[in-house]
Amino acid sequence: MECRIGCGACCIAPSISSAIPGMANGKKAGVRCVQLDKDNLCLLFGKKARPAVCVNFKADPSVCADTKQEALQRLSEWEVITKID
Repeated sequence: MECRIGCGACCIAPSISSAIPGMANGKKAGVRCVQLDKDNLCLLFGKKARPAVCVNFKADPSVCADTKQEALQRLSEWEVITKID
């Protein structure tokens, strides 16, 4: 599966614990990554500064569902289910 252009759900819904340029402490779940442009495209795509967690993410129907909204909902639910206190 190819990424849905302009989706950005994987850069909004989940928390990211590793540093991201402009977000030294990573990001909390539901917070938009500062590296998303106005069209929800990654400004770091293909660059060395892109975090490994982002490089290693592969679009998959089980994650991305059929729409951006479904992807956001699914990733948000998974974030809650897998949260470690």
